[in-house]
Amino acid sequence: MSDNKKRRMSLLDNLAVRGMALPRPSTVNNRALRSARDAVDGHRIWELDPEQIADDRTADRLDPADVADLRASIESVGQTVPILVRRDPADPDRYLLVYGRRRLEAVRGSDRVDKVRAMIATMDDTAAICAQASENTARRDLSFIERALFAQELSDSGFGTQSEIAEVLNLTKSAISMALGIARAIGRDLAHAIGPAHGVGRPRWEALARDLEQSPVPLPDLMAVAVETRAATDPDVADPSVAAFDAVTRRLRKAAMVPVPRPDAPALPLSIAGAAQGRIRRTKDGLRMDLTIDDPEFALWLQEQAQGAITELHTRWKKRG
Repeated sequence: MSDNKKRRMSLLDNLAVRGMALPRPSTVNNRALRSARDAVDGHRIWELDPEQIADDRTADRLDPADVADLRASIESVGQTVPILVRRDPADPDRYLLVYGRRRLEAVRGSDRVDKVRAMIATMDDTAAICAQASENTARRDLSFIERALFAQELSDSGFGTQSEIAEVLNLTKSAISMALGIARAIGRDLAHAIGPAHGVGRPRWEALARDLEQSPVPLPDLMAVAVETRAATDPDVADPSVAAFDAVTRRLRKAAMVPVPRPDAPALPLSIAGAAQGRIRRTKDGLRMDLTIDDPEFALWLQEQAQGAITELHTRWKKRG
């Protein structure tokens, strides 16, 4: 056994036997974490009851892929890649998932496989998040917005500074800062409605964030556009969330093309028989009309006719083109 492998095995033994937590994120090295995991792979693999494992981790996917194909593969050739768990500090007979959610769900849904192959490590919450993040960076199928939202979750949970998050996610501090700004501008609700949008990179998400800042379209309307588009997209399309992203972008830009008068636009006077009787002006909430009618009989008649007059004007507006 090489000296390097001996060192990796020693690291693992220290974690498992002495319960030593992994270092703080500022000193965590992704390569060291990977080496530690490799050492576990060759050291001891446990077969656990899936129901003993809970998953309370920070979410990293917006749209988890279907596990049917993975379940069929595990049933056919077995689970070739183990998951990583840690012992639940509140219950020695239970475990908390560190990574491997899809493999765990595949085994849980199987009628032919009743045990999940797992590596067990002793680590605290910070070390578990760090291991999850390190494993995530190796995935090629995490989209930009998923990585950005995962970074936001780490930041909001108090995991560490932007520099520490950048180190764990193998990104620069400036990239993390930019990703956090975009994630907060988009918002998790709209991001979930759109989905991961694989292939949509930072520049387009950044443009969407700018459009959101300048748009009067309510957020629930945009979410509805995204959800309806995904539902109506051909099932053969690889990623319907890209169509949802494009639909939301079109909706925002269409709204931007409609001229909206400034809320502080000057009021226009209204006159009756040459005499000033009121004014009309645009506000941030719509249109406001103020009338002062001296003749009480005309005022009463106008009140009775107002709805019909508004209806007629609206009909004329619809026919104007």
